Amino acid sequence: MEQVAAGQGDAGALRSAINRLSVRQNHWTLGTFCATFNRLLTVHHTIEDESMFPAILERDSTLAPVIKKLEQEHEVIAEMLGELDAACVALLADPAAIEQVRAGVDRLVQVLSSHFAYEEEELVEPIARLGIRI
Repeated sequence: MEQVAAGQGDAGALRSAINRLSVRQNHWTLGTFCATFNRLLTVHHTIEDESMFPAILERDSTLAPVIKKLEQEHEVIAEMLGELDAACVALLADPAAIEQVRAGVDRLVQVLSSHFAYEEEELVEPIARLGIRI
C-alpha cells in the first residue's frame, strides 16, 4: 500500500497481494476446521471403541458382528481423515489442492452418512435396552 501511495507500485498489484492473503486465510481456516473435525470424530470413535462397544458386547454378545463392522469402518474413516488432513496441509501451500480437499470431503461425507445410519439402525435400541451409559 505504501509503495502504491508513493507511486512505486500499481493498484492492481496491491489488489492481487491482498487477494492472495484473503485466499490464504480462507485456506488456513479450512485447514483448521479439518483438523478440529478430525480430532472430534477421532474422540467420538475412541469412546465407542474403548468404552461403549465393550459394554455392549459384555451385555449382548450377539451384537458382535455389528460391533466388528463398526470397528472396521472406524479404521477406514481414520485413514480417510488422515488423507483429508494431508490435503488440507497441501492446500496451505497450493491453492489448486482445493480439489483434493473437495474430493476427500465428498468421500468422507458418503462414508460417514452410511456409517452413522448403520450405527443408529443397529445400536440405538440395544443401547437403550441394555442401559449403556457413556
